Amino acid sequence: MKREKTEVRQQQIIDAARILIFKYGSEYLTVKRIAVEVGISEAAIYRHFTSKKSILAFLLSHIEDVLLADISPESAGAEPVTLDTIEKIIRNHFSAIDLRKGISFQVIAEIISLGDRKLNKQASQTIDKYISRLKELLAEGIRHGSVRTDIDIEAAASLLFGLIQGLVNIWFLSNSSFKLIEKYASLWKIYREAVARR
Repeated sequence: MKREKTEVRQQQIIDAARILIFKYGSEYLTVKRIAVEVGISEAAIYRHFTSKKSILAFLLSHIEDVLLADISPESAGAEPVTLDTIEKIIRNHFSAIDLRKGISFQVIAEIISLGDRKLNKQASQTIDKYISRLKELLAEGIRHGSVRTDIDIEAAASLLFGLIQGLVNIWFLSNSSFKLIEKYASLWKIYREAVARR
């Protein structure tokens, strides 16, 4: 059995955990099944992670990095952050979600369903950071004059998160029976109408 560098092996392990959660749910996830999925021994898993919980914590950190990168202001390039830019960032985010089959949001939901306090706290912090990133985008929109100055920015960011999360959940549960981007476009029109500066 070939020994891989730590980063490569850790990535293989969290990819396997993600696949198993996606296919079967979090209750199916065991160190033994992860080892089989990767094609290594359980002992090799324990060289990189102390427990299943540490694998899930690492997976959550990875998901957080991916989700936050999707909606960073830098993902729009050098253009100023206006409502058009925010719409483009979220549209690109939905394209990435589609390519990943919505796995990130579903893995977070599955991890929460385990009821582990420490993991739930980490998942909650990930969602808080995600909403904070949306707040940053809206704040930039206010600064550039396209978003209303009188909106409750916390509520507006939470509503946008709910729009994204809710749409991904419906899409995932319907077995991807519709195009995310098309549904998003119609929902965005309603959202935009509520937050756009007149």
